[in-house]
Amino acid sequence: MAELPAEIRERLGLWERPPRPLAPLSQRQGDSVGELREAFLCPPAPPELPIEDLSSLGQPSLTVTLTATVPESTEDILVKGFSALGMENERIETAQQFFSWFAQLQTQMDEDEGAKYRQTRAYLLGFEEQCDAILSDVNCALEHLALLQKQYLFVSTKTGTLHEACEQLLKEQSELVELAENIQQKLSYFNELENINTKLHSPTLSVNSEGFIPMLAKLDDCITYISSHPSFRDYPVYSTKFKQCLSKAMQLMKMYTVNTLQNLTNQMIKRDPSAVPNSDNAFTLFYVKFRAAAPKVRTLIEQMELRSEKMPEYQQLLSEIHQCYLEQREHLLGPSITSTVTELTNRNNRDHCALVRSGCAFMVHVCQDEHQLYNEFFTKPTPKLDGLLEKLCLSLYDVFRPLIIHVIHLETLSELCGILKNEMLEDHVQNNAEQLAAFAAVVAQMLEDVQERLVYRTHIYIQTDIVGYKAAPGDLAYPAKLEMMEQIAQSLKEEEKKLPADGSFSDVKLEDPESCSVVKPEASESCPPRTHTTISPADLHGMWYPTVRRTLVCLSKLYRCIDRAVFQGLSQEALSACIQSLLVASEAIGKNKGQVDGQLFLIKHLLILREQIAPFHTEFTIKEISLDLKKTRDAAFKILNPLTVPHFFRLSSSNALIQFLLEGTPEIREHYIDSKKDVDRHLKSACEQFIQQQTKQFVDPLEEFLTKVSALKTMAKEGGPTYNLLQQPWAQPAKVGDLVSSTYRTIKTKLPSTLRSMSLYLSNKDTEFILFKPVRNNIQQVFQKLHSLLKEEFSNEDLQIVACPSMEQVNLLLSMSK
Repeated sequence: MAELPAEIRERLGLWERPPRPLAPLSQRQGDSVGELREAFLCPPAPPELPIEDLSSLGQPSLTVTLTATVPESTEDILVKGFSALGMENERIETAQQFFSWFAQLQTQMDEDEGAKYRQTRAYLLGFEEQCDAILSDVNCALEHLALLQKQYLFVSTKTGTLHEACEQLLKEQSELVELAENIQQKLSYFNELENINTKLHSPTLSVNSEGFIPMLAKLDDCITYISSHPSFRDYPVYSTKFKQCLSKAMQLMKMYTVNTLQNLTNQMIKRDPSAVPNSDNAFTLFYVKFRAAAPKVRTLIEQMELRSEKMPEYQQLLSEIHQCYLEQREHLLGPSITSTVTELTNRNNRDHCALVRSGCAFMVHVCQDEHQLYNEFFTKPTPKLDGLLEKLCLSLYDVFRPLIIHVIHLETLSELCGILKNEMLEDHVQNNAEQLAAFAAVVAQMLEDVQERLVYRTHIYIQTDIVGYKAAPGDLAYPAKLEMMEQIAQSLKEEEKKLPADGSFSDVKLEDPESCSVVKPEASESCPPRTHTTISPADLHGMWYPTVRRTLVCLSKLYRCIDRAVFQGLSQEALSACIQSLLVASEAIGKNKGQVDGQLFLIKHLLILREQIAPFHTEFTIKEISLDLKKTRDAAFKILNPLTVPHFFRLSSSNALIQFLLEGTPEIREHYIDSKKDVDRHLKSACEQFIQQQTKQFVDPLEEFLTKVSALKTMAKEGGPTYNLLQQPWAQPAKVGDLVSSTYRTIKTKLPSTLRSMSLYLSNKDTEFILFKPVRNNIQQVFQKLHSLLKEEFSNEDLQIVACPSMEQVNLLLSMSK
């Protein structure tokens, strides 16, 4: 193998240059390259060369490595070699033949060596020809493609233009179709006029037929559409014609409904026009027949109600149907209700409460039945129904009101108020307010009339039975009647030997002569609790002074019957009159029996008043407005002064007439009167008078003695004569002793009777203790002052002469009140 040129070796060396090799070889790859190099240094001999000639080759550097199998004979090899050269029939015998053979062999070898290159060149030339042919075909194809593209663009343009034209045509077609449909739709409303008009004037048309309601719906749609497009050319003409069709349809509906209702009424009246149905067959006659006929007209009425909110014509038609229905009901019910009320009046002529209760119960049933029957015909309410029911209820009111104005008993009036307010308004009306609205209005008017009558009669009752009450001798027989009742109670106790545990004063309920409870005992909070359990004559209702009993009974009947403001005014008037009557009675008893009895009588009944009005959860306060003319009077005196006459005509702020108008304006004053506070004030005054009177009765001489001593001390301090108590004749020990002993005897003798009177009137240990406690304290204070004075002014011998009881003795004596 020839040595490579230096340039090639240099380029090959770049592949393995150490700093930056382009393609470095691994160790194994380097070993493979070395083996290949060694193999090519000694290429093998051609196989055609005879083996005998191998040794004749004088090339020491050529080392042949026999890799093939040695043939069996040299002759076979040579024969094959000559056959390959086409010299199988020739033989080499001379050198010339050998050189000729060798030259021929060398030529053959050169040809064989260049054959592959020639073959490759020919192969490449074929490829070149083929590439030229392909290039020529490609150029031809490009020319055809360019032509085809040009033609495509032309066709595409033509096609797009045609497509746009088609789309425009389709769009115009759609618009025309839509316009035609729109016109047809609009014309359909106008075209329906002839069909609707034909149907309405058909002699076979019936409002109950299946096609009537769809025709009515179509007519409503046409009217609505035409009314919403007043810009149409023939709008006035078609609007008028459709309105005429609507009037015709509504006339048919009205005639059918009215005839049905009138026929029902006539059928029931024709049975017996002169006979009024009784309560047994009234329901069948007045309600069952109408309910059976309701389905005949309910469908038409529902159509009217559905369209009444959209079209005023239907609203007017529905109103006329309502009016016709209510007239027929009034025509039927009016005589029956009047006769029933008259019958109830005759049956309960003397029992107003039973009349009101039965009459109101009857009208409640009528109102409920009428509402239920109305709902069978109609689905929407109407205020005309309440107007009819209120008119029917007025028949009861017209009968009842003349009776009210002649009732004079407060019990009857208060019971009527309870029936109307509690049983009717609060029970029946609240449970069914919608159906009983008309009944509630009439009952409310009844209640107002009864309340007005009750207030009027109460005012007269207060004036005649409380303010104008004249006490009988038996009413002022205190304490005799209390003692008598106590004896009766004691005898009953001995007979029965057992008393109810709730018979104390605080547990007694206020009752009227018919034993009606009017005050709840648990509401009393003003009085102290009563602890003893014996029945006392003071606790008996019959032992109360008549004006007290009448006042409390009157208030108890008014409390839940009239408004709070009216009750406050009447209660204040009644309590004031009652207090004045008690003051008069107390004064009369004090004159007849003694001051103690009069005071205890007043205290007892004021306590009863305060205790019994406590359950009334209201303010006993009223506001009175008065006109104060004091400034007007002063201004009038001022203007009448002769000195002010010249100021009448001054044109300044000092004009007398202007000053009179500014300064003489009367003032409005408000005064609040509280009856509860008035009761407490009189009770406090009565208790204070009793305490002062009892204190004066027991220790008045000692108080006068202490007052004289105090006066002497005061005079001595103010520069008078020297103070010396023993020099006074009225302060001698003997006289002081007599004074003390007489006071002690008075307490000892009169205290039991006082305590007995308190027990008889008050009948409550706690109340007696509270009332007598200030008296006991006053007596103790007087003796304490006396003890202090005696220790200061008297000697031991004088103290023995005085013999003043000790505080323990006084307390022991007063302990009888506990």
